Amino acid sequence: MPGVQNDLTRGSVSKQLVRYATPLVASSLLQAVYSITDIIVAGHCVGDVGVSAINTASIVTNMVTQIAIGLTVGGNILVGQYFGKGEHGQRKRAAGTLFLLCLLVGVVAAAGFLIFTQPLMTLLRAPAMEETVAYFSICAVGIFFIFSYNALSAILRGVGNSRVPLYCIIVSVCLNVFLDILFMAGFQWGVQGAALATVIGQAVSFITALIFSLRHGEELGVRFKYLRLPKDMVKDTLRLGMPTALQFTIASISWLTVVTLINDYGVAVSAGNGVANKIRDFCQVFITAMTGGAGTMCAQCIGAKLFDRAEDVMKTCMKITLGMAAIIIVIAELFAPQLCAVFTPDPEVQNWAVINLRIEIVCQLFYAGMFTYNTLATGSGHTIFIMWNTFLNCIVVRLILAIVLNQFLGVYGVYIACGVAVASSVPVGYWFYRSNRWRISTVK
Repeated sequence: MPGVQNDLTRGSVSKQLVRYATPLVASSLLQAVYSITDIIVAGHCVGDVGVSAINTASIVTNMVTQIAIGLTVGGNILVGQYFGKGEHGQRKRAAGTLFLLCLLVGVVAAAGFLIFTQPLMTLLRAPAMEETVAYFSICAVGIFFIFSYNALSAILRGVGNSRVPLYCIIVSVCLNVFLDILFMAGFQWGVQGAALATVIGQAVSFITALIFSLRHGEELGVRFKYLRLPKDMVKDTLRLGMPTALQFTIASISWLTVVTLINDYGVAVSAGNGVANKIRDFCQVFITAMTGGAGTMCAQCIGAKLFDRAEDVMKTCMKITLGMAAIIIVIAELFAPQLCAVFTPDPEVQNWAVINLRIEIVCQLFYAGMFTYNTLATGSGHTIFIMWNTFLNCIVVRLILAIVLNQFLGVYGVYIACGVAVASSVPVGYWFYRSNRWRISTVK
């Protein structure tokens, strides 16, 4: 069906990659704006406690989002490789299984986090406890929409359609920005207003994607007859998706520990970390979106046994992302004070944010290298390799280094640990690429 699917195994590699990944970059940028708006409006309308509360709670919501994305990677790989093989019956079965699985997991996860909001925030030693609990208890409801939307997005991306997810995000972000201003600046609802705006935006994003998917349900596999949990498909989806979900969980646990260490230095340092994190994450979306697009493109190519083309995709992606990373670092280093001032009028928070940002932003070059090598592992279904490589940099290096350097250099040591940890995964990714293991797909 024209406009629904896109064969990424043909045509110029660079043109196809840029054409396919551009909507993903735009979607990720808009999602980053989505997240940043909460901090900016809270910084000016609620104050430091609002920024600190959103920062601490957002670490958990970001972890849940990454787990959802990781779980849907399994379905995305299956859909992409079955598309490349021309096995469209299997592709639709994989799509239906992924969607139903995520609906069920979303319900359970939302209920679980809602019940355990208070103990979780206590464990994180949130400096602004009352505001943090109030914000997260509302955001927990939106976890269902996070899992459901990402399932539909993975199905669409698997058949080469990156534009519809972009349209969904555009609608969602515009609404979220409007509601943030209305609820916090207009109605004076504080961080609860920010959380409510976020959940409404997530719901609208899911509903928009669902309407499109149902209209093309027979083509995409989003029909009641495909909504089953056959043992073979569930097993393959989890086999491919769980290592990626665990990868993101490992990364999130290390960040949770880092935030806990930083929270011990007070509200101003915590708020500064929140500002720096938002700017860093915004800068990084260029890299993650481009490599995400390359991963899907590699999946289709490997499914079609076009291994040389898959390698060309990886090399093209590497050139683009390293160039992006270099530009990002220069801009962030030069304009760090101006960027941080957008988020908060407090000079102390601005100062800590600038210090944090200037130390950590240099690691974008390492992220570009690691994520690009991971595209071959993702496309071929070697997600267990990615999980262990993440364990290396997030636990063995980042977590241990942050705890040790915190004792000698204080919060500066924590920033340094976060900035250099990811470098340890780059040579491991290069070894995987040179080993040619990615030429053996794990999807049968």
